[in-house]
Amino acid sequence: MSTENMALAKKCRGRPKQFDRDDALNKALKLFWKYGYEATSLADLVEATGAKAPTLYAEFGNKEGLFRAAVEHYLTLFVETSNRALMQSDVPLRQAIEEYLRAAAALFTDCDNPSGCFMVCTSATLSAASEEIASMLRSRHHLQEETLSEFLDSKKETGELSPKVSSRILAKYLNCTVQGMSVQARDGASRAELNQLVDVVMAIWPQLIAFEAQPVTAA
Repeated sequence: MSTENMALAKKCRGRPKQFDRDDALNKALKLFWKYGYEATSLADLVEATGAKAPTLYAEFGNKEGLFRAAVEHYLTLFVETSNRALMQSDVPLRQAIEEYLRAAAALFTDCDNPSGCFMVCTSATLSAASEEIASMLRSRHHLQEETLSEFLDSKKETGELSPKVSSRILAKYLNCTVQGMSVQARDGASRAELNQLVDVVMAIWPQLIAFEAQPVTAA
């Protein structure tokens, strides 16, 4: 933290009683979502949240701390909602995947939020100077892929998915589909258009769950 930032933090006598952490995170999240991590300044965050700089420093430490908190806030509010389809043990595999993809389409085109996926959008705007932030976002991307892979493995145990199918590759394919939908939404695609992409995935679903990936060998 710079000398100026330390001075600001020292002036703070604790968080004001009227400070609403969740409200501040919601506003900061939307700002980072729309403009990216590096293009969002502390002044922008102060204006958006309505909190003074010392209050934000006392609560989150610095801009990076606020961004990390916004990431976790996003995962709690949005990703867990889209993952709900994967948590229903009594829902057939095909239906669960379709609900998962359509939930993503709805999220990425929600008019109350910036378009696209927050994680994908912020990752795309980072420079080499923000490697720690980029690494953190990559780990979250990998976690989502692992969630899909574990879900597919559970369906092998119930006999809905052949043990010969690579859960890892199918999860990666689905994750790439979701990331592509995010990019399309960012470029202006509507929810209806994204749902058409989901229609395509579901049309080829029988081929996807019949595909047996071959081991990758080093070149």
